[in-house]
Amino acid sequence: MIGRSEKTLPPRKRRLSPNARRALLLLATSPHGTNEALLVIVHGLKQQMLAGLVRAGFAAAERELVNAGGRPVEIVRIRITDDGRKALAE
Repeated sequence: MIGRSEKTLPPRKRRLSPNARRALLLLATSPHGTNEALLVIVHGLKQQMLAGLVRAGFAAAERELVNAGGRPVEIVRIRITDDGRKALAE
């Protein structure tokens, strides 16, 4: 007998908080993604909320090395995913 927690349940629609929606809208306007530091410092978004968007599959994060004054600096670029675009449309 399958226990209640083992049954397959239909996927739940997740409601986006106003800040999560704002973050996804910002990401949607940037085809190559946006620097995480820019989202946090300039736009005032929380790193924990951005990480939640990545965990939920609404955004993807990639580490990237950029040349800053002759030395490599690692940044994190965040971009919206197809699921993120779908969540915005709902």
